Amino acid sequence: MLIELLDAEFSVFGNPVLWREVVGNGFGLLSAIGGMRRVVWAWPVGIIGNALLFTVFLGGVFHTPQALDLYGQAGRQLMFIAVSVYGLVRWMRDSKQTGSAVLPRWGTTRERTAMVVVAIVGTVVFAQLFGYLGSFGKWADAWIFTGSMLATFGMARGLTEFWLIWIAVDVVGVPLLIIAGFYPSAALYLVYAAFVAWGFAVWLRIQNKYIGQKMAS
Repeated sequence: MLIELLDAEFSVFGNPVLWREVVGNGFGLLSAIGGMRRVVWAWPVGIIGNALLFTVFLGGVFHTPQALDLYGQAGRQLMFIAVSVYGLVRWMRDSKQTGSAVLPRWGTTRERTAMVVVAIVGTVVFAQLFGYLGSFGKWADAWIFTGSMLATFGMARGLTEFWLIWIAVDVVGVPLLIIAGFYPSAALYLVYAAFVAWGFAVWLRIQNKYIGQKMAS
């Protein structure tokens, strides 16, 4: 029954779309909301969505309607799961120590430099790998993978910059997903873009409030 439900389809402009793509992205949005609120349950909820979307983006393997393999999109779901385990452990530890899952902060100069280097090198390296595997839109796919890795790791460490990285990912991700026919994911990327701007403002406000309290004491 569950398999039949997840394999169910509906039509968007005459194109078949899997319900599990919608459900997977729904879990992703809930995880993002939890991340903005800095609650630990954001991580396991995200993992469920990642597992569903992994099967969606390997369309040639799992025989989805698009029948396209986006190895970067699929690979980043596995990366999300791995980093989410790290984030879950870190936030649970911080919650026990400070009473809050994470305290937002700006990255140090060293952390920002590392992020820029990883963004450039990672995109180049993964573009070659995904191109070799035959991925659709290898350069866009490579940046989405690399940027998502940086953003997720940044969220786990409480770096406010991770919201800005997500915006850069969305700018590239929306056109790629529309061209590839993954319409629910493309639509959610647009929702994410607005949500990410809001999340950035929320974390920045919390960060400034914490800094003010620390200076006052």
